[in-house]
Amino acid sequence: MKILVANLGSTSFKYRVYDLGDPSEPLLARGAVERIGSEIATVRIPAAADGSAPAWEETRPIKDHAEALAICLNHLSHPDHGVIESEADLAAIGFKAVHARGISGVQRIDHTVLEAMEAFNAVAPAHNPPYVRAMRDLAARFPSLPLVAAFETDFHRDIPEFRQVYAIPSDFRALGVRRYGFHGASHRYIAGRIAQLLGRTDLKVISCHLGGSSSVCAIEAGQSRAASMGMSPQSGLPQNNRVGDFDPFALPYLIQETGKTLDEILQILASRSGLAALSEGSGDLRDIEADAARGVLGARLALDHYIDGIRQLLGSYFVILGGADVIVFTGGIGENSQVVRAGVCGGLDWFGIQADEQRNREARGEASFHAANSRVQLWTVPTNEELVVARQTRDLLIQATSC
Repeated sequence: MKILVANLGSTSFKYRVYDLGDPSEPLLARGAVERIGSEIATVRIPAAADGSAPAWEETRPIKDHAEALAICLNHLSHPDHGVIESEADLAAIGFKAVHARGISGVQRIDHTVLEAMEAFNAVAPAHNPPYVRAMRDLAARFPSLPLVAAFETDFHRDIPEFRQVYAIPSDFRALGVRRYGFHGASHRYIAGRIAQLLGRTDLKVISCHLGGSSSVCAIEAGQSRAASMGMSPQSGLPQNNRVGDFDPFALPYLIQETGKTLDEILQILASRSGLAALSEGSGDLRDIEADAARGVLGARLALDHYIDGIRQLLGSYFVILGGADVIVFTGGIGENSQVVRAGVCGGLDWFGIQADEQRNREARGEASFHAANSRVQLWTVPTNEELVVARQTRDLLIQATSC
């Protein structure tokens, strides 16, 4: 069973193809199309699925996501290097969908699902509109190919209700205003993978998905118990260019003092805030770390604010879980920034957390970096959200055929 997993941006299309009919679940192919909608869109496809061989690259006009998929399918079915004969060899396309009103879990995409996603466009403005648009385009272009949405919120469904609610009137809560949590595919993968690595299913895990978009999740025996993001993926920790948690009563004050509209303020909070705003430069943590090392005050402020936010969540989740067996760092920052890992774990000996400085510096891929006498294990584990979505898509298709 070959499944293509799509990860969409407003002008990008990244994909991976897995063969889940093979017990080893091999990655067959991957690629990306960037700058969709422009005359200089770029198609980039590695010659090897693991990226070990040079990428084939082409620049050309690409109108929309459906056209981007058609181009990728042509490469996937190429007689010399393809992994399928035609689109008919694909069992489905699985989407790492973000949010929808009244809908979560894994869903076959239809009119009802798309309308539910559109109802939450204002809640997930960077994610839902491009996904809905692309899903409609792909459904029209490839009507016989099943499309499946695996929603990010699903992993957090078991969080206790008292931890999901906001302290707001019941008629507001009835509209779906609550804490949802996101990055569900990543936290689900980490929960399963660290259980395999340590040979235990009863672990208390704090999963730190740190990247351009960051969240922290408390996990007990494979189930989410708390998540840092709330009603929208704009919340929680500061993102590279999104504000994170923010007092809503600052909004009327900003409107009054700046003369900007509510929509203008929200646009700034969603695209010109976060680490980029604090550093007054790049929102990329690699640039922030380099600037902070050179003594740039804004970069130092951004780095300290980010690390402190993660540490506050660690403390909260230690209380919620009654301690922790392991803290896992994943995502582009979590896997690669020894500075952030050291900052988060530093000075926590009394928590039973002790990092080994040399092992932290050398940590690559799946690696532990705790000191020998640390009660809490510390790990870096690369996430694999696409494989989770592929598995969820397969399971939905099998369930549908058995009914």
